[in-house]
Amino acid sequence: MLLPAIAAGMLIMGAQVATVDASLETSQVVDVASAAAALNAPAAPPSANGMDEQTHDIVVTGAERTPPGDPFENLNAKSFEAVQSVDKAVVEPVAKAYNKGLPKPVRKGFRNFFANLQEPVAFAAYMLQLKPGKAMETAGRFTINTTLGVAGLFDVAKRKPFFLPYRPNGLANVLGYYGVGPGPYMYLPVIGPTTLRDIIGDTVDKMAMPFLIGKPFTDPACVIPATILNQLGERAAFDDTVQRIRKEDDPYAAYRELYLKQRKAEIEALHGRRSHDVVPVYGRRMGEGKADPR
Repeated sequence: MLLPAIAAGMLIMGAQVATVDASLETSQVVDVASAAAALNAPAAPPSANGMDEQTHDIVVTGAERTPPGDPFENLNAKSFEAVQSVDKAVVEPVAKAYNKGLPKPVRKGFRNFFANLQEPVAFAAYMLQLKPGKAMETAGRFTINTTLGVAGLFDVAKRKPFFLPYRPNGLANVLGYYGVGPGPYMYLPVIGPTTLRDIIGDTVDKMAMPFLIGKPFTDPACVIPATILNQLGERAAFDDTVQRIRKEDDPYAAYRELYLKQRKAEIEALHGRRSHDVVPVYGRRMGEGKADPR
């Protein structure tokens, strides 16, 4: 199959030479029979080593494909590495000191307090999901823990005789409940792992919470320190999980898969489909009031 192309190339080369040198054109005659013989000539025998004298390796390459749901993987991975570097140098030592310096009941009390502040947002989310029963239970939890639980420091509502477990909810879950997909995965400084749907929902939740709670949480002088303390408490509570992820062959991918799996399980739970093998990478376990990892 290669020889016809060579013969055709020879004919084309002959024509090109003829156009360059007019004097040669008159003296040269193209032997059509010879060209035809060349077309039908057998291939040259292989060389002694069984290979053609000239071989060309064809290497097919393709662009590296990003995992589904993570179109910004390269950028996210760099952000993850930068955040982990800062975490190891600054946040982790503070989180470890937080764990060592404060007794477990105190740390748990702070987490209960901040979780209780999210109950009005969860109530609104359940109403938007047309789940008035769950909304009333959430309102009951908030009332019981705010009063009997001393501003939410103690999760009294989860115990007998109330048995009202903690159920996180928010606008991102509302969107997921009605079929809005997570969108692209992102790992952002300060925020951490998220998706387009989650960052929109969480931003609205954070903006709405001060107005649903009222003073003093409408004052930035109160909100900013409270937010820092809350994030520090969460980081300290999940220090063991963070250390385990860092030991993975690909910590970034491991973190991403755990986060996306947890978020999917939380959306599925709203439809009554629960998964019990989900390892939380943030927050308290859904449906439980006493699943703090530390």
